Amino acid sequence: MKKLKTTLGIVAIAFITLTVVSCKNSTKEQSSNDGNHSEMGADEDHSMMDHDNSDGHHDGDKKEMAMSGDDKSQAVLNDYLNLKDALVADDNAKAKKLGATLVTSLGNLEASTNFSDAQRANLKDIIEDAIEHAEHISESDIDHQREHFKILSKDVIDMVAIAGTKNTLYQQFCPMYDGGSAWLSMSKDIKNPYYGSKMLDCGEVQKEIN
Repeated sequence: MKKLKTTLGIVAIAFITLTVVSCKNSTKEQSSNDGNHSEMGADEDHSMMDHDNSDGHHDGDKKEMAMSGDDKSQAVLNDYLNLKDALVADDNAKAKKLGATLVTSLGNLEASTNFSDAQRANLKDIIEDAIEHAEHISESDIDHQREHFKILSKDVIDMVAIAGTKNTLYQQFCPMYDGGSAWLSMSKDIKNPYYGSKMLDCGEVQKEIN
């Protein structure tokens, strides 16, 4: 019996060690790529759409726009970041409430006339998709919340690329969750919303957005 317990203990330790090493190795592999969020699924990524190249603006204009972030887009970003923190904390009930809050703030977000026609069209698609996933988060258990948070994060990353942000943000990436998943944070410190307390520090900073 003692031998059995000892063997089981060794197996458990070996599994945990392999999981951590796998996370670190996967992170290193990801960092050797170009760090672009669109690699996680270009078919779903609005950032690969025409607003990147077809709106007729020069890079300087885009950079100025990307730093401007109005109050409504900032409200969406704040609600998203609060939702992310709830998932980090494994708080299903709080994430449900914040998902509903995010639905409201997204519904108040409109593409201003400062954007080109292509950018407004893309923002409209992004907002509609983000609302759908925020609604699911407001009604789901935490595992499903995290599934929808992955796509919601893609939407918010693309929204920020168009509407801008008043704060410095960090696009972070977990190589372990669902083939690789990104999210936004205001801190460089990794606090993984996809695994929470199970694997809190799994991930890396892909890029700084300011």
